[in-house]
Amino acid sequence: MLELQSIGKRFGAFELKDVSLTINDGEYFVLLGPSGVGKTVLMEIIAGLIRPDKGRILWDGEDITSRPPEARGFSVVYQDYALFGHLTVRRNVAYGPAAAGASAEKIRRQVAGLAEILRIEEILDRYPKSLSGGEQQRVALARALAVGPQLLLLDEPLSAVDVNTRLRLRKELKRINTELNVPVLHITHDPQEAITLGDRICVMLDSRIRQVGTAAELFHEPCEPDVARFLGMRNILPVNRVKGGVCFIDDRQIEAGAADETTTHIWIRPEEILISTEAFESSARNQFRCLVAEIEHHGSLPAVQVVSGAMSLTALITYRSFKELQIAVGAEVYITFKSSSVHCL
Repeated sequence: MLELQSIGKRFGAFELKDVSLTINDGEYFVLLGPSGVGKTVLMEIIAGLIRPDKGRILWDGEDITSRPPEARGFSVVYQDYALFGHLTVRRNVAYGPAAAGASAEKIRRQVAGLAEILRIEEILDRYPKSLSGGEQQRVALARALAVGPQLLLLDEPLSAVDVNTRLRLRKELKRINTELNVPVLHITHDPQEAITLGDRICVMLDSRIRQVGTAAELFHEPCEPDVARFLGMRNILPVNRVKGGVCFIDDRQIEAGAADETTTHIWIRPEEILISTEAFESSARNQFRCLVAEIEHHGSLPAVQVVSGAMSLTALITYRSFKELQIAVGAEVYITFKSSSVHCL
């Protein structure tokens, strides 16, 4: 188990602030955050490549803060893979065990075993420049795993491959973690990648850890508006005051059964907002007459942005409903959503 205790590091104007977290044995742990918040710096502190200004790093209860990188037993895979271009795939994978003095027979077995796990048997005698991005990534993983690491550190490992390869490699990474029972720290800026892979996810913003939890915990109970926004949640509205479960938001009132005096923001999932060209025949209190401000067609579900007074919301509807309703920018529509669909922050 890896434990970070109040890690801090300053580089000029940049400061990594009081980072404390735990990565459990066999866990796939994802460090999620935008560029520039210090994710790679933190990874290199764990690897021993950077010395923290303060705090401690513990491995299975032992302080390894001053231990050199080569004595930690951790492997790092960077996003550019850093393969040896003059060596074949076979020799790239064998490099670590050979440098450690392993016998030729042990190296042969290790290379063969990892080649099978990572499905690179057919490219063992090729050179890195002849490989695709996905193949290079699998070779880089094999080389990192060949030394039998206690912890695998992955820095944006899927950022340099195309979408289809990325989807395949996500499954490979999770399979490797499960089969080999090697704990993984995976750095990414992609929330979808984090959801797919992480047993737990750590959201890092402004060089600080904001929230750690499972994907379900983060997406159902974000701890603050900044975390919710980074995770891609829409319809986050500031609350002026709350009275009797009703949130007063500028010139509109929204019923939210879970709201109380501590509620500062609410958010509503776009898929939980219903749209109609006619008023709803319903007793639901959260009904508003709106104007369509914008329509986005970035995915399979059209996103319709509507405004009602000072309130702006986005709803996701099926393409079939979009065609049937014949929604256009400037059209008048009605929206409704249940009070149970209003989540409080």
